[in-house]
Amino acid sequence: MNSRTEPQLVRYLLIGIALVFFGLFIVLPLSCVFFHAFSKGWLVYIKALQNPDAVSAMRLTIITALVAVPLNLVFGVAASWAIAKFDFKGRDLLLSLIDLPLSVSPVIAGLIFILIFGAQGFLGPWLIAHNVRIVFALPGIILATIFVTFPMVARELIPIMKSQGNEEEEAALTLGASGWKTFWMISVPNIRWGILYGIILCNARAMGEFGAVSVVSGHIRGLTNTLPLHIEILYNEYQSTAAFAAASILALLAIVTLIAKTVIEALIRRGRAS
Repeated sequence: MNSRTEPQLVRYLLIGIALVFFGLFIVLPLSCVFFHAFSKGWLVYIKALQNPDAVSAMRLTIITALVAVPLNLVFGVAASWAIAKFDFKGRDLLLSLIDLPLSVSPVIAGLIFILIFGAQGFLGPWLIAHNVRIVFALPGIILATIFVTFPMVARELIPIMKSQGNEEEEAALTLGASGWKTFWMISVPNIRWGILYGIILCNARAMGEFGAVSVVSGHIRGLTNTLPLHIEILYNEYQSTAAFAAASILALLAIVTLIAKTVIEALIRRGRAS
């Protein structure tokens, strides 16, 4: 028997366990979301999404993602380039700092911004004196979202850049290409799928972030509630249909993200094979 071939019973058992878990933890919850969202018909569903507070929450969520994702893209490319292509003092420290948001609770991250920018925080009195609002306003929501999402792009690009090595860049520089031209003509095309993959994951996390944003938002209806916070408020007020209608938007985002992730992984494997 081939050492890589499991007995048929074992294969069926493992596949069955995987399918059961997939059904219980993915298919069933998603089905419940859409079932409850449309349980009272299309008109109620559309009306829930057209509610001014829902529209404001979706708008704020999109604005936050449109700011956080590009900034994290710039940081992720720069950080992964430095870590993968160069040896320097503090390299391991930088790598650890990139992983920090993955090991810190989002709620703790939100509290950190409160301690820095809140009314009783380190910079609070100065901000109040100059009429600058960070927490309980859009800037605080964006900062919290950037913090919890900034590892997404970098963690995708670092392994790709390390596996590619420096040979192509060194050859381009030897032939007279400038560093900027080498970056755009050699490095970026080699990591384009990794960049797209990181953007998709970063965007999904930014739009679905709850813990850190909940702390710094202030839960002001129509102003500082993102879509996840709007869903929580509706559910706590027993407006379950409206809550599930809003949740279906995030569920659709998750499905689109999963499909895009699968397609990009297939393209990356195809590129490596060729």
